[in-house]
Formats: sequence, C-alpha cells, structure tokens
Amino acid sequence: MISTQTPAAGKTPAVGIDLGTTYSAIARLDETGRPVTLVNGEGDLTTPSVVLIDGQDVVVGKEAVKALGTDGHRIAECMKRDVGQRLYHKALDGRQYPPEVLQALVLKKVASDAKRLVGEFSKVVVTVPAYFDEVRRKATQDAGYIAGLDVIDIINEPTAAAVAFGYQQGFLNTKGESSKPQKVLVYDLGGGTFDVTVMQIAGSDFRALATDGDVELGGRDWDNRLMQLVADEFQKQHGIDPRKNLNASARLWRECEDAKRTLSARSKATITFDFEGRAVRVEVAREKFIEITTDLLDRTRFTTRQALKDAGLDWGGIDRILLVGGSSRMPMVREMLKNLSAREPDASVSADEAVAQGAALRAGLILSRAEGIKPAFKIKNVNSHSLGVVGTDRTTGRKRTAVLIKRNTPLPAKVRREFKTQKAGQDSVLVQIVEGESANPDVCTAIGQCMITGLPKDLPAMSPVNVEFQYASNGRLAVSVQVPGTDRQAKQEIMRASGLSQEHLDQWRSWVAGVWKN
Repeated sequence: MISTQTPAAGKTPAVGIDLGTTYSAIARLDETGRPVTLVNGEGDLTTPSVVLIDGQDVVVGKEAVKALGTDGHRIAECMKRDVGQRLYHKALDGRQYPPEVLQALVLKKVASDAKRLVGEFSKVVVTVPAYFDEVRRKATQDAGYIAGLDVIDIINEPTAAAVAFGYQQGFLNTKGESSKPQKVLVYDLGGGTFDVTVMQIAGSDFRALATDGDVELGGRDWDNRLMQLVADEFQKQHGIDPRKNLNASARLWRECEDAKRTLSARSKATITFDFEGRAVRVEVAREKFIEITTDLLDRTRFTTRQALKDAGLDWGGIDRILLVGGSSRMPMVREMLKNLSAREPDASVSADEAVAQGAALRAGLILSRAEGIKPAFKIKNVNSHSLGVVGTDRTTGRKRTAVLIKRNTPLPAKVRREFKTQKAGQDSVLVQIVEGESANPDVCTAIGQCMITGLPKDLPAMSPVNVEFQYASNGRLAVSVQVPGTDRQAKQEIMRASGLSQEHLDQWRSWVAGVWKN
C-alpha cells in the first residue's frame, strides 16, 4: 500500500471530488493516507448530479431525481455537457442559470454532506474529463469558487483513476513506488463524457503518455437510443410522441436508464411506459440494444485506437486495461475491448469511486508539499488540446493555426517559434492564442492575446517575430513575444478564459450560500 505522507490528523483534510455528469462522489484520505469514499446525507456513496430549483428551495441529488417526472421545468441534469456555455440550455422555474452555478450546487451538496463526517474544509481537488478544454476547466474552477471551495487543482479523471488503481492493486510498495513499470490504458465511459488515457507507472512516477476523448459521448447517449425505440413504438401505436412533453420525457428516460442497467445483468429487459392514459410495453433483447448503439461503441473504439497510436504503443505494450465510469459496466464495452486487445479488461476498482479517490490522493500530494513534506509520488500529465497562434498563410493570404505545443505533449513544456511581420513599417504585432486541432483558427477556441506596439517605423516586411510558449503542469500558459533587433517585447500569462466576471462570481457565490441555508 502507498503512504501519501499526509499532514497529521487535525490539519487540512485531503479531499477529492469527482464532479460527474450523472453522479458525483467525494473522497478523503484517512489518518493512514488511505483514500476513503464518503457517504452522502442519504447514506449513498454517489450523489445524482441533478438539481431542483423551486423559488428559493434548492434540492440536489436523489430527491431531485424523484421529481423528474413531475417538475421537469424546475430540474437541471447533465449540466456538465453545458459547461463552457454562457447559460444552461433551459430555464429553471422561469430563470436562466449559468452551468457553473448548477455545478456549484452539486459541489455544495457533496461537500456539505462530507463536512458532517470530517469537519470543516475548503481545499479540494476536482476532476474533469481529460478532453475538457481550458474554457471548461476554468468554468469548473469557477463552480468550486461559487460553492465556497478552494479548488487547489484540476486533475483529469482517467489520471485520477490510474492513481487510485495503482494504490489499490498493489503495484505500489510502502514507499509509493511500483514494483515494476506498468502501462495502463484507462477507458473512462461516464454518464456524459468519454476519455481514454494511456498512463505509465514507473517507480513513484505516474506519467500520462497520451489522452483522447469525446465530451459529447456517454451513457446518456445509450439511454437516448432506448428512449427513441420506445417513443417510436408509442407514436406508432398511439400517434403521440411523449418526448415532446418535458415530464413524460423525463419519466421515459428514467425507465430507459433502468432498462440499460438491467441489460448489463440480463439478456433482455422490458420497458413499460404510460402517457395520457395510453401505454406501451417494449421488450428489448441485449442483441437489439447492441444493434441500435453500435455506432456509439464504434466511436469509443476509434478514440481508444487513436490514444494508443498517439502513445506510440500497440496492445502488446499495454499491461492492463482499466474500466472506469458507470457506463463501462455494459457487457458490450468489455467484449469490444477484449476483441481489440485479446485480453480481459480490469474492473477490479470501483468504477464509481476510483476517480474521487484518485483526486483525494492528488490532494494529499499537494497538501504534503505545502506542509514541507516530500510527496510520495509524482503525477505528470499531457495537454489534451494543441496550443498555437493565428497566422497568415503567405500563399493564400488566409488565416491558419500555427501549432506550437501539440496535443499530448508532456507537461511542463516550453516551445519557441519564429514568425514574420506582414508588411513594411508595421507598428505593432498582435499574437492571438488559440486552442484546438483545426487548421482553421475560427474553429478553435480563442484563449487570449499578446501585443507589441511602438515598433520602429523603418522595420522592413518579413522581419522576425519570436513567440515563446511556456505551458505549466497546472494549465497556465505564459506567452512572450519579441522582435529581434528592437527593444520591443511583451509577456502575458494567459489565464483560463471565464464566462463570468469576478463580480458575477461573487454574486452567485452569495446566492448559493443563501439558498443553501434555507
């Protein structure tokens, strides 16, 4: 077992939160440095990431789920898919909310329940999908702030799972070192997002080799296929589409989600649904379920192969395949990975708890360092999206993305590249920084800019401009721009873009604190 050498009992608790699309969990390190998942106020290890807002009454979790079939216009779920957008996709009880605020209410719930068990704390590590971009990561940090928490780090969910796995499965000795190098592929299929990360565990180092993912793919999409099947049958028999009614659609989703779980344990499931005095009974065989979701599974297969390729490995180089995320329990997932790799995937750690526990281990590492204690292990990640600048193609005159730091580059990273001015007498240089994989910068995400002004009037065209990126492990990007032969230079630390101003963040923080007392 690993000793995280956490601060002595009575000091800052090491807490990690898995802020999931459909379910969330919270864990802490106990006095021995062992990660323990904490039960919520209802006695469960996971909390549904569902929020009910009825005036000043706010309910999060199981009770909110119960109201889905009657109060759909007051309920938010799957908010994680809207993170990075200005507003959640629908009004709740007649009011629009930023997704960060709804995420904050979930964080508030799990943290408040945990405090009843471990006492007061504010410092936490929160997990995000590995494929989240900087805008979504910043929004997640903002959600923590609104909830009254100090988010000391954001860690990728597959990385957290791999850390928890290394701890629980005994690669790690009492010094926190692996007995032999291990390469682990983490297949993380959650309720709303999908990630694949290839990790190398060597000694006390956890190093991400490559990551890939899809923030618009998760177990909810499998639910939706069952919903479509039942709704089509209902419409065929009764001429009504129940999905057009918010409450009926929510009730249908609950029935279909339950059927999906049944199909993981049994070869068939029966979905019974009634609406406006009419009913249908649809029997679904596991083979039919696989048939109507084949394209979804294929998307995970493609992404898995891509991550393996980016890591420079084949299946022979992978020691273990780790299944994480509740939706990875579907037999079709295990069968697909078994066929791809010719080995049995490993489901020995809890798909629901591993991510939160890995986050708690990460929190222990950070807090140990702050206490002046040498951390027991190291975590090194890669960037999930390429970083570059907007340039102009000399041949076509069109704007193009010039990548400086490619996706899956080990962090921290430092890269310098030379560009050219466009015309003679140019008095300024504007460097626009973008994130994304497209050659078209308009498709990428703009994350900041850096400008040099006051250039010499006699500066000739095609004069060199040096741009340097320094990308830290914590996601902060420092950009410096210099025009050689002049005294003109500029430096800028690019902070993650935020959809909410500090004033709005403070207002929402006060609102959340107020409604939580009611």
